[in-house]
Amino acid sequence: MRQETIKADITVIGGGLAGTCAAIAAARLGRTVALVNNRPVLGGNSSSEVRVWVCGATGHGKNHHAREGGIMGELFVENQYRNPHGNPYFWDTTILDAVRAEPNLSVFLNTDVRHVTASPGGIASVTGWMMGSEREITFDSGLFLDCTGDGLVGHLAGASHRIGREGREEYGEPWAPEVPDDITLGSTLLFYTKDAGEPVRYVPPDFAKDITQTSIPERRIIKAGDNGCAYWWIEFGGELDTVHDNDRIRDELWSVIYGIWDHIKNSGQFDADTMTLEWVGALPGKREYRRLLGDYVLTQHDVLGQTPFDDRVAFGGWSIDLHPPQGMYAAEAGARQQYADGIYHIPYRSLYSADVPNLLMAGRNISASHVAFGSTRVMATCATIGQAAGTAAALCAATGARPRDLPVADLQRTLLREDASVVGLRYDDPADLCGTAAATASGTLTRLVADTPQEAWRLDADAGIVLPVDPSLTGVRLLLDADGDTTLTVELHDPVLGQNYVPRELVATREIALAAGEKQWAELGLDWQPGTARNAFLLVKANPLVSLHVADQATPGVLCFTRVPLPPHAESPQPLREWSDRGLLRRTFCLETGTTRAFAPDKALDGYQRPYAGPHMWVSATLPAELELRWPEPVTIARVEVIADDDVNEDLINLHHHRTPFEIIPTLVRDYRVEALVGGQWRQVAETRGNRRRRIAHPLPEPVTAEGLRIVVEASNGAPSAHLIAVRAY
Repeated sequence: MRQETIKADITVIGGGLAGTCAAIAAARLGRTVALVNNRPVLGGNSSSEVRVWVCGATGHGKNHHAREGGIMGELFVENQYRNPHGNPYFWDTTILDAVRAEPNLSVFLNTDVRHVTASPGGIASVTGWMMGSEREITFDSGLFLDCTGDGLVGHLAGASHRIGREGREEYGEPWAPEVPDDITLGSTLLFYTKDAGEPVRYVPPDFAKDITQTSIPERRIIKAGDNGCAYWWIEFGGELDTVHDNDRIRDELWSVIYGIWDHIKNSGQFDADTMTLEWVGALPGKREYRRLLGDYVLTQHDVLGQTPFDDRVAFGGWSIDLHPPQGMYAAEAGARQQYADGIYHIPYRSLYSADVPNLLMAGRNISASHVAFGSTRVMATCATIGQAAGTAAALCAATGARPRDLPVADLQRTLLREDASVVGLRYDDPADLCGTAAATASGTLTRLVADTPQEAWRLDADAGIVLPVDPSLTGVRLLLDADGDTTLTVELHDPVLGQNYVPRELVATREIALAAGEKQWAELGLDWQPGTARNAFLLVKANPLVSLHVADQATPGVLCFTRVPLPPHAESPQPLREWSDRGLLRRTFCLETGTTRAFAPDKALDGYQRPYAGPHMWVSATLPAELELRWPEPVTIARVEVIADDDVNEDLINLHHHRTPFEIIPTLVRDYRVEALVGGQWRQVAETRGNRRRRIAHPLPEPVTAEGLRIVVEASNGAPSAHLIAVRAY
């Protein structure tokens, strides 16, 4: 046995997506980082050991322009390129490559932290045992991040925490029980199947449960061809201790999995003669245990009310998603869910311990009530929290500040510079030379037009269209058929919050008389000038005599929806679940609008890096295209950064929930040149060919003093125009 001490600026314990993104974030900011994980692979519940989908703010496509950015966004986009079929082992390698790309980051796998040395001044060190290597390693750092999920490090350091459900009286949460208890969400094991191409018999093990003697066949969906997270409801342990009873929970889950497979193979109710089990999990995927307390506890009110925290550092958007304590044996539905009207903010005060001064936390163990945790617990949200906490740790290490004392404005500025998942804040950095530049372009998209009809869409249900309004909305027309003389009702709504894409406040209503006829353009007459740029939601009322036409094209800044009824058991109201893009994703109702500034060249310099009350990007009219920046006086440039449009409305996923039909996001610029205006002459200083990423950095071989800078886009990855979210120069 060897005893060792590792010194690093920051130690991150837990190598799930929260810990991984925290470690990468801190390492990129120049800090030395030790990432300690008790499993042989990174990724936590998303890894090949557990195989849970990486869900997040998109809510499987219910939220719009909500896919996570920053490091989690990089992983999504890279995995889509490498692993479009959702192989869990390829996902493991995508994460490992991202970690190994950071020279300041050292990874310690199979290392289980069991001891914490702490005092009132904070944690001095943590010690873990590296299985298989007989190494006892002490990690000595000035800052620690508990990304264990179970909150073990915080617990061992004496941090205040909660296990279970708060009573309703504590925070006034409607979904909280009347009295507090120790009930948690249960744990899950998953399984994969495959078609062997020949008959395969199945002899169940003796411990397999006869599920016909339970409520499972009546209450849960069982299909022979389903895999993995389709069986998310195989859950147990909510009434037990999900840590100390982990083995008991695992055994019960195993008994049910093998019992389900016995039912599928041998009951005669399924076409499964050639099917066999390919993989069964052995490590229960935990949902909940300790939640460490910070200076603020996020609650149900903050999630559903979308509280606009001044110290926002990340966002979520998954529903509040709570499960019955009895899990798979419950008589009620497997989940109770409610979505906010859009994504919500997560405050920095929930990411550091209230009483261990050098401890931050990220993942499912942040400072949130049980009800709010029902949303923040999903892994893509945990990952964005991880980047925020890792960034905070890096700034604390650089300045000597304690997490509680770190200026939030500095943290937010750094997160935005690193393209992290923060919504509704403008990047304003004196170091960015582009803040004083003026932008022009060779051409710009100035009207929204979709005029190539491919399908008639009968208005058996209400339809919705989101359009950018900048500075006004004028001249909107829809292409439609009318089977007879009728009246079409169209409403104009304000979504109110910049991150929302549902109707909230009625602005105007128009009744439009239609004569019978095909492919006629109807003028809506719903002009609007709201005073500040925002989105408009046009609600076209159902009318079975009317069909809108649909073009098979995505139109920048436009979203199209149909209204679907909420399931009978669903919480109401939930407009986010009512307005679905099913059948309309990457398509547009045929329309025309008047002119807009929503895609003007200066949008690439306005500091907003995500859609928020508008698209916030320059979109060219055609390709090739040029975006040009000029300064009133020459500036010296050493580094240029380009942020391309990776279409955060596209719902990417790491495993097999759905298949996105392209490997590279079409809106990403592919080939471009960076040119500097030096002494009145344009000179190429950087070039990119075959780009497939959102954020591209160009450190120049030597600084140049220039009067201007331009990005010459020669080709995209499929979009008919150039999309640039931001250009920065330092």
